Formats: sequence, C-alpha cells, structure tokens
Amino acid sequence: MLLNIRLFARAKDLAGSETISVEVPDNATVGDLRSSLSEQFPTLEPLTSNLHVAIGTDYADDTASLDNSQSISCFPPVSGG
Repeated sequence: MLLNIRLFARAKDLAGSETISVEVPDNATVGDLRSSLSEQFPTLEPLTSNLHVAIGTDYADDTASLDNSQSISCFPPVSGG
C-alpha cells in the first residue's frame, strides 16, 4: 500500500521534500511506517524512532492502523527554551 506522508521541520529538510510517498505492507501500523521510512528514506533514519505521527489531527502510537485514505503527518520532537 502506498501512503502519502507530510513532513515537517527537520524531517522535511532531511527528506528534501514536504510530501513523500512510502510503500508499506497492507494492514500496516505506525510501527510499520517507521520501518519503511528508515528503509526507503535513509536520510530520515536518525529521526524515525522519535517522530510524532499524526493521523488526521490526532497523534498515533505504533499500534495504530493505517490506510491510504488517511491524512498522515510526521513531526520530529521539538525543543526550545
């Protein structure tokens, strides 16, 4: 299944694009998405374990199911002072 992912901040910079397409297995979870991101976009690998993944407007954990009709976004952790 092909998912279109919107990237923000450092993830967008590393991928070189605001939107990427990622191939994942049918019935994929957010955890599967993380693995596919690391494999298909090696420049994102340093961030993948810490990315916040949102499905629509809600953050999702690694067990959340994905389908290609959803709006999926990835945000790296944010720090500030």
